[in-house]
Amino acid sequence: MSEEGHRVTLNVYDLSQGLAHQLSTAFLGKAIGGMWHTGVVVYGKEYYFGGGIQQSPGGSTPYGNPIRVEELGVTHIPQDVFESYLEEISPRYTAETYSLLTHNCNNFSNEVAQFLVGISIPDYILQLPNEVMSSPMGALILPMIQQVEATMKAGEVPQVGQFKSSLTSQTTKPSIAVNKPSVVAARSEEAKKTKAASPKEETTGGVSIDPLGNARSKLQEEIAQEFAAIMATRTLRASEAAALAARRVMQRYGCADAAA
Repeated sequence: MSEEGHRVTLNVYDLSQGLAHQLSTAFLGKAIGGMWHTGVVVYGKEYYFGGGIQQSPGGSTPYGNPIRVEELGVTHIPQDVFESYLEEISPRYTAETYSLLTHNCNNFSNEVAQFLVGISIPDYILQLPNEVMSSPMGALILPMIQQVEATMKAGEVPQVGQFKSSLTSQTTKPSIAVNKPSVVAARSEEAKKTKAASPKEETTGGVSIDPLGNARSKLQEEIAQEFAAIMATRTLRASEAAALAARRVMQRYGCADAAA
C-alpha cells in the first residue's frame, strides 16, 4: 500500500447534452437529469469504459467537460497494483460485452470505485436504466438506446442528433398509423364537396385539435393500461413488462417494428 494517498473523483457527463432533461417528462412521464457517462479520475488519469477499458489524462476525454465532479475519497493503492487489477478485469469490459442498460461505463466506474475506496458511485447514476425502463413509455426509446449503444461499443461519442432523430421517429410512427395524412386530406376534400361536417374532422366546436397530440396521448394511455395489467400478473420485471406493453400496443396499430 502507498503511504501517500491519491484523491479519487468521478467525472459525470451527460451524453444527451441536456436533451434528456428537456424531453424526459414528455416521453417518460418523469424528469431525469441526463443520460450519464462517468469516468474515474485517479493518479492524474481518467479511466472509463467504452469500446474496452480506456484511459486519458484527467479531464481530457472525448466527452468534453464533465457537468459535475463527485468526490469518492482517497486511495492508498499503488498505481501499478491498480493497473494490474484493470488488466485482470479487462476481459469483462470489452466492446462485445458493452450494454447501455446492464453493463456500461457506470457499472465499470462503480466496480473501480469499490476497489479503490470501498464505496459505490451515486445511486442516481446507477439506477438510471431501471428508472427509464420501468416507465410504460420506456420501451419506445429502445431504438435510440440501441443506436447509442452501437456508438459506445465503437469507442465513439454519441451526438445529440442521434437522440433527436430517434425521439422524433418514435412520436411520428404511431400517429401515422392512427391518422394517415392521405386519409385526413381525403376527408377534408369530401367535407368541402358535400358541405357536411365529417364525423372525424379535425375541429370540435370550432377549436382546432392536434391529431399528433391526441394520438400520442391515446398511445400513452393504452401502454400504461397494458403495463398495469401485465404487472398485476407478477410474472415479469418492470422493464420487461414495459417492453411487452409497448410492443403489444404498437402491434395493434401496425407498428410492431417500432418497439421490436
